[in-house]
Amino acid sequence: MAVYALTGFSLVSLLSFGYLSWDWMKPGLVADVATDPMEKSLPPTFARPPHIIFILTDDQGYHDVGYHGSDIQTPTLDRLAAEGVKLENYYIQPICTPSRSQLITGRYQIHTGLQHSIIRPRQPNCLPLDQVTLPQKLQEAGYSTHMVGKWHLGFYKKECLPTRRGFDTFLGSLTGNVDYYTYDNCDGPGVCGYDLHEGEDVAWDQSGKYSTFLYTQRVSKILASHSPKEPIFIYVAFQAVHTPLQSPKEYIYRYRSMGNVARRKYAAMVTCMDEAVKNITWALKKYGYYDNSVIVFSTDNGGQTFSGGSNWPLRGRKGTYWEAGVRGIGFVHSPLIKRKRRTSWALVHITDWYPTLVSLAKGNLSNVPGLDGYNVWPAISEGKESPRTEILHNIDPLYNHAKYGSLKDGFGIWNTAVQASIRVGEWKLLTGDPGYSDWIPPQTLTNFPGSWWNLERLTDGLRKSVWLFNITADPYERYDLSDQRPDVVRTLLMRLVHYNQTAIPVRYPAENPRAHPDFNGGAWGPWASEDDVEEWEGIGGPPKGRNKKKKCKICKLRSFFRKLNTRLMSNRI
Repeated sequence: MAVYALTGFSLVSLLSFGYLSWDWMKPGLVADVATDPMEKSLPPTFARPPHIIFILTDDQGYHDVGYHGSDIQTPTLDRLAAEGVKLENYYIQPICTPSRSQLITGRYQIHTGLQHSIIRPRQPNCLPLDQVTLPQKLQEAGYSTHMVGKWHLGFYKKECLPTRRGFDTFLGSLTGNVDYYTYDNCDGPGVCGYDLHEGEDVAWDQSGKYSTFLYTQRVSKILASHSPKEPIFIYVAFQAVHTPLQSPKEYIYRYRSMGNVARRKYAAMVTCMDEAVKNITWALKKYGYYDNSVIVFSTDNGGQTFSGGSNWPLRGRKGTYWEAGVRGIGFVHSPLIKRKRRTSWALVHITDWYPTLVSLAKGNLSNVPGLDGYNVWPAISEGKESPRTEILHNIDPLYNHAKYGSLKDGFGIWNTAVQASIRVGEWKLLTGDPGYSDWIPPQTLTNFPGSWWNLERLTDGLRKSVWLFNITADPYERYDLSDQRPDVVRTLLMRLVHYNQTAIPVRYPAENPRAHPDFNGGAWGPWASEDDVEEWEGIGGPPKGRNKKKKCKICKLRSFFRKLNTRLMSNRI
């Protein structure tokens, strides 16, 4: 049995604050809302393809929505979820690029070569061009397609841009995080550039406008200029609530009583985003789209706890394969849902949106074989059983191998030093180094002694490389059953072996100094010439010698800071 230690705070104190009394099945938090007698009639069969609005938030923690018991105000999300279907067995990926790539392609990372880390600004890498994307399939079905917000799927050449991957229009950023007002992004000391784009051009004139407001206004403008008689798909990938923690003052004032400064700013950003969703919903109604619309809301990964986010009571945080990293907030709101106002425990993964939305659009999936996603609309709309029974969270052969893992520990069939995670039925297996493993209560305390994110720490798992949990009975991952159920461990390891045999090589090329914004007019954007692209694609990436020759002077310093940051995040110093 695992031994748990509380650093600087007592278990009794946590209980007195209610931190450990959060019940996964507590009716007041996630249970069904009573059905309105006036809404018992079932909606008619779709007369025409529905308008689809997909809203993706960035780094919003599992706990950070009102209906999960949060202290953050999200009345719009709460109402939309209550009137629709809450997805309480919904999974995403632990970091940005992987979730977005799986949404857009319907495929696991191992099948696109993006199984390691994120796409960094200076890498000659992007979503593989041989992948037929979700917006491309919707275009085939007659949809007008628009993207507003964060791309983060690569941009080193023009063919990688959103407008070349299925979107008719695009307003947003190409990199992973930018200033909410100036749209500047630095990828290391002195490597800074502007990142806000309108289509394939730099949108210099939009600087100074808070991104959540700017993106919401753009969505409203798109709806106002389009005919509701024609199907439309809008992918709204909010920058919120990723760092930097920036919010208009009027939202911060609402949380002035919060002692933790990071949590206060973060809460303000969440509430601002919630109001943005309200305005988008209002625009759908004003311009005549709502009655034939499907609104999907999803987070992209777990919350970053040292930046104000909370995933309580789940274990871990963003960037880990514990539940806090991969269990997402998700719901569907639509007048077209047959069984509204309920909570669904059907197993759903972010790859499922591709076939689900294309099927809703009456599109053709026959020419995109090998999808990892499933059509889960019957499970969402009618309460039927989900066709999904397992999820490959990932296999990352490049991530730091666990010190105590071995092929022997994997029954001779799997090297448990490799970072991997899979769920099959009610069982979840993790191997290698799954990432930061503590349970982190909401950050509401002020002047807390020591590191406030280390309230509860596992003390006996440091020499392990295999974990097994019954995730249905133990959603908080407190009871490792790997020693008691070696038969289940072996079965799930065999599934990892199976998936690994289908994996393609990792695409993670070295950074190229030519991507520096100084060589692109001060902005981040496509930088590789056609000659470069042809040469690199012929040999699998930029020549190693070329990169060595052109190494920037700050590489060593940047490497030092990255290693220091990694150690801090791993709580090793």
